[in-house]
Amino acid sequence: MATETTAPEPAQAQPGLKRAIGPKLLFFFVIGDVLGTGIYALTGSVAGRVGGALWVPFLVAFIVAFLTAFSYLELVGKYPRAAGAALYTNRAFKIPFLTFLVAFTVMCSGITSASAAARAFGATYLPASFDIKVSAPVIAIVAVVFVLMLAAINFIGVSESVKANVVLTCIELSGLLIIIGVGVWAVLQGNGEPARLTEFKTADQSALLAVTAATSLAFFAMVGFEDSVNMAEECKEPARIFPKALLAGLGAAAVIYILVALTSSLLIPANDLAAAKSNALLNVLAVGAPGFPLRLFAFIGLFAVVNSALINMLMASRLLYGMANERILPRAFGTVHPLRRTPWVAILVTTGIAAVLVASAGADGVSKLGGTTALLLLIVFTVVNAAVLVLRRESVEHKHFRAPTWAPILAAVLCGYLAVPVLSGRPAGDYYLALALIGVGILLWVVNWLYLRSRGERVEVDATKLGKR
Repeated sequence: MATETTAPEPAQAQPGLKRAIGPKLLFFFVIGDVLGTGIYALTGSVAGRVGGALWVPFLVAFIVAFLTAFSYLELVGKYPRAAGAALYTNRAFKIPFLTFLVAFTVMCSGITSASAAARAFGATYLPASFDIKVSAPVIAIVAVVFVLMLAAINFIGVSESVKANVVLTCIELSGLLIIIGVGVWAVLQGNGEPARLTEFKTADQSALLAVTAATSLAFFAMVGFEDSVNMAEECKEPARIFPKALLAGLGAAAVIYILVALTSSLLIPANDLAAAKSNALLNVLAVGAPGFPLRLFAFIGLFAVVNSALINMLMASRLLYGMANERILPRAFGTVHPLRRTPWVAILVTTGIAAVLVASAGADGVSKLGGTTALLLLIVFTVVNAAVLVLRRESVEHKHFRAPTWAPILAAVLCGYLAVPVLSGRPAGDYYLALALIGVGILLWVVNWLYLRSRGERVEVDATKLGKR
């Protein structure tokens, strides 16, 4: 490596991040991160897998996420730094390649999540907002243009504040509260069919497989809570406030999801929800409150998917930049634009992958991309739940949350179960796409490893820098 000709500045010269986030702001940040594309776009697809008992997979997904949150709470309290899963994996197993795989998998989950939002944008909420019909090719084109617009915003530079997140969360939340209010109104008017709430799709599968297959997709709606660990360095007393804020935020999101699922099943048969796909909630609103302006709800849904997509593409590009900056991927991916000060090559690469995904996803693209996102994160969560047990060997001087030992063990088993082929009932396409994406990462790793080896260097991972956004 080239040597510096000037002495480095003392570490003390680098100021720390401002600790401005209290428990209330953190609570809203968690809810805002969880709410979004999943429930707005995948309700119909989940109903297609489980039947009328739509609330069950959302409840199971919450339980799995809730148990995993205990592991994140122990780890963020123990190591209150903005790196997340990559840091925990690196500290626990000290295997650079495994750390890279976890970081790259998290990055891929951001791309597939944003791609699912892009498909929902083009297929559902944009046409409904302007009361137009679009063909399959037009949906693909709109989704690609949507991804390119996100790239432009990403390139220009986005300054986010947690206080603004409260406003954005309230807007997203309003749409779901409208659905719940419609459900309450319909029940009070004697409408709805309660018998559907216990119906499982068992014509070609067992009830257990129906629930696991639906949960493997519904889990997409519960992810996002893990991103809050990246705010640890900006929280006041993170070890103290994180447990209550994270668990309460995750619980509040789960209650909202289950109420939306109950409303959907009460008002519309499962087969009709499945046929509607990402239009399911619009159909629920049309049946439960015929006079309600659908375009208003469509605009709210439009905002929800745009916000989710932008956050995920920001995360993906910054993670790719971090991996390149740490020399575990080719250094070119870490190039920063001299004027905008944004990682423009990483933005181009992640945008290119997303554009390919949304253009080739097909009619069931939202479900396929959402399912792949859930699969990728279930793999990451399995590793994190194992890491918390391994890291029990390390002690720190400060007090921190300690999860009951059974929680990470059970969480690791459940996450692993929902990721295993056949047992989870997950479509084969989820695995093909996930393997293709991770295969690209492995190829890049090998190319970079060979290059560094030719220069007499080796890969060393500083995971604390991978989670910076």
